[in-house]
Amino acid sequence: MMIEPLMTRLGWKGSVQVHQAPTLLQPDQRAHQLFIGFESPHPVVERLLRLYPAATPVSVIAGDRRANRLLSEDLPWQADAVLCIPAMQTDHPGGFYGLVWIVDRLLGPGGCPWDQAQTHQSLQRHLIEEAYELIEAIDHKSDDAMIEELGDVLLQPLMHTQMKALAGAWDIEAPIRTLTEKLLRRHPHVFGDLEAADADEVLKNWDRIKREEKAARAEPESVLAGVPRAMPALMRAMEISKRAARAGFEWQDEDGVWDKVAEELGELREAVESGDPDHAADELGDLLFTLVNVARWRRIDPEEALRRMLDRFQSRFSAMEASADRPLAELSADEWDRLWVAAKSLASPRPAE
Repeated sequence: MMIEPLMTRLGWKGSVQVHQAPTLLQPDQRAHQLFIGFESPHPVVERLLRLYPAATPVSVIAGDRRANRLLSEDLPWQADAVLCIPAMQTDHPGGFYGLVWIVDRLLGPGGCPWDQAQTHQSLQRHLIEEAYELIEAIDHKSDDAMIEELGDVLLQPLMHTQMKALAGAWDIEAPIRTLTEKLLRRHPHVFGDLEAADADEVLKNWDRIKREEKAARAEPESVLAGVPRAMPALMRAMEISKRAARAGFEWQDEDGVWDKVAEELGELREAVESGDPDHAADELGDLLFTLVNVARWRRIDPEEALRRMLDRFQSRFSAMEASADRPLAELSADEWDRLWVAAKSLASPRPAE
């Protein structure tokens, strides 16, 4: 369909946004809207009523006929019908769906070449980087940095969902709907009549509900399924340890965990002395996983514990560099030791307020 004659017929001038079935873009209220090729107006109207008042005037054009209605009214429809909504004299809509609209424009025709060149795969590293930048902002207890980094993290799922929307698949409403249903379903102690005494019982109920859901879909699988292999190894080890323990694979008491640490340490020593690097790597992995179980019993986050240790080490090493009278590589073992002891005596730095 030619857009210019249709614009002339409607008496429209200025910017126009065209939605060609099956793709529904995020409407820009400052532009005229045309919805072309849709078999039914219902999904279009459902989307529009989230953004436009029910009394918004619309036109339905089919061949030589034009019907003027309000957006909330029943619309006459046939295969070649076009739904037309005039531009609203408003500022940028703002809010969550205003952000969705911005991402949609960046990815759509006339948008940003860099954004348009991205794929789901190319965006993976950006999601990881933004998540770590958010963690750093939280560690520094900076509200301004948290606000900025949370926005950067939020951008990532919007990029993925709008890429799917432009391909005619699904949009942000799909994960929102799925998440809403999941939260309602898996929190019966909040939205139902089930009671949960503490966080551990909440997690047990969560796992039970997940198993019931999978059984209902005829998808039997391991309780360890779904732990992403791409997670940092310590985080993945902790999650696997928790799931196995909740399923009953657990020591009777904490002494048993410490006995296992001693056993794995001895096996690591033997493997190292054997000179077999692969065997040593396997035994080191066993020891690390056992230490993760110690962390679980002590309710310590091993990933966070290691990050804190690395921060301390980096701070102390920097202090050594600053106080040394010559390059560190030129120091003797005794000089290294004195500098390290002096660095440890300094107060550990706190995150910036």
